[in-house]
Amino acid sequence: MADDISIRAATPEDAEALAAIYAPYVRDTAISYELTPPTTEEFAGRIERTLERYPYLVAECGGVIVGYAYAGPFKPRAAYAASVELSVYVDGARHGEGIGRALYDALERELVAAGVTNFYACIAYPPVEDERLTYASVRFHERMGFEVVGRFHGCARKFDRLYDMVWMEKIV
Repeated sequence: MADDISIRAATPEDAEALAAIYAPYVRDTAISYELTPPTTEEFAGRIERTLERYPYLVAECGGVIVGYAYAGPFKPRAAYAASVELSVYVDGARHGEGIGRALYDALERELVAAGVTNFYACIAYPPVEDERLTYASVRFHERMGFEVVGRFHGCARKFDRLYDMVWMEKIV
């Protein structure tokens, strides 16, 4: 477990480091259903758009960015304002060190303080675990207090395979 984790707000200047963390998820796994890693410029724009309304956090260990998490709209209509979709990505070499938990804990505190009560995660899910996708993200979210509330079967094709998606929910 990393004991020197610090969490701070992301800035567009973090885009290069965050894009580097995200790119292997896109290129090598079915965790992300994007097919092409975003450029640094695209990533900076995503950070800026998110920060207009929601928190976007980075985790650092020893001054090096090792993960990030952010919230986004669950649905765009105003009646859904107390609901958000969360995402978290950790440097692949740093899994199991508590970085994802630290990011989600900090994100949850900020969102609850802003009046958010419903957290959702849309997670890639394999019909059968394979070398590109396991159940690890679902297990992580379960440890964070989420539960599966829905599953879409064969809704995404990546690496010439069909993958599912599950929705998980946490009410605070």
